[in-house]
Amino acid sequence: MLDKLEAIKDRYIYLEEQLADPEIIADMKRYTKLSKEYKDLKPIVDAYEAYALVMGNIETSREMLKESDPDMREMAQMELDELLPKKAEMEEEIKVLLIPKDPEDSKDVIFEIRSGTGGDEASLFAGDLYRMYTRFFDAKGYRVETVSINEGTVGGYNKIVLEVSGEDVYGTLKFESGAHRVQRIPQTESQGRVHTSAATAVVMPKLEMEDVDINKADLKIDTYRSSGAGGQHVNKTESAVRITHLPTGIVSESQDGRSQIKNREIALQRLYVKIMEVQREQFESEQAAKRKSLVGSGDRAGKIRTYNYPQNRVTDHRLEGEHKNFNLQQVIEGDIEPIIEQLKLAENAEKMKAGAME
Repeated sequence: MLDKLEAIKDRYIYLEEQLADPEIIADMKRYTKLSKEYKDLKPIVDAYEAYALVMGNIETSREMLKESDPDMREMAQMELDELLPKKAEMEEEIKVLLIPKDPEDSKDVIFEIRSGTGGDEASLFAGDLYRMYTRFFDAKGYRVETVSINEGTVGGYNKIVLEVSGEDVYGTLKFESGAHRVQRIPQTESQGRVHTSAATAVVMPKLEMEDVDINKADLKIDTYRSSGAGGQHVNKTESAVRITHLPTGIVSESQDGRSQIKNREIALQRLYVKIMEVQREQFESEQAAKRKSLVGSGDRAGKIRTYNYPQNRVTDHRLEGEHKNFNLQQVIEGDIEPIIEQLKLAENAEKMKAGAME
């Protein structure tokens, strides 16, 4: 472990030198990439330096135990009694820091909520999930943009797709993919019976052109006149944009923006989303192997979480023992950080176990 930590520190020092190089500073793309790596390595280097300091103090205390003066030996032993548990604790913290991160954790996400089994009640529950996540996004300082929306007949949503951006968004939200089940008396139920309904959440890392592997030569871009409400602007300028991905035949378009440049940007992002939908089945199977959770079809089987209103309890079925139950009122108000933290701990434990077996 010490050799690995020393190598990381050497890389950190190298990056520090590179980030002061005028040529690197002038290349914004490279500078941003190196800055991110530097930032990611800093917590490990800080922990290593603190650990090295403790190790040095332990060595000094052990030397003091060889002194003839009993007071010096007693003081050295007292210091060792304090330092050795601290050393063991720091080693565990460093092991967690050394767990390889999912390279997609830092990405922004496309976040989809869709009603499942349960008719109108499922749509209402999808609306409750949307409000829950919106409050959580606000608390985290994430930026949210609505990509598409399909409202339910009595409220809530049949489907809503969001673009969520910020720091380490996918690393935080990836655990939310799956079937969410609710048990409560629906607003539409006249006899007061508890029903079970479901909605699904899908969290996909937002892919850029290099991620989706789109060749610009494979894109056919057409412009046309906007239609619909919009006054003099409509039908007089070719601001609307249609993009066709020739290898797959996937088409996206936008006339939402006032300028052709903005519509081109919107249409390109929609193209990414559509191509990601094509890749979704493969993506889900890969993630299922990593986290043992499937999005499923939106029925009540294969659930990851149950929201039980009569018992004011949320149960995450991927967790065990006392760590799997949470206060429903707090969760539905957007306080899902405790659940995510427990899931991160569980994932890290699995990664450490897998690393020990290799």
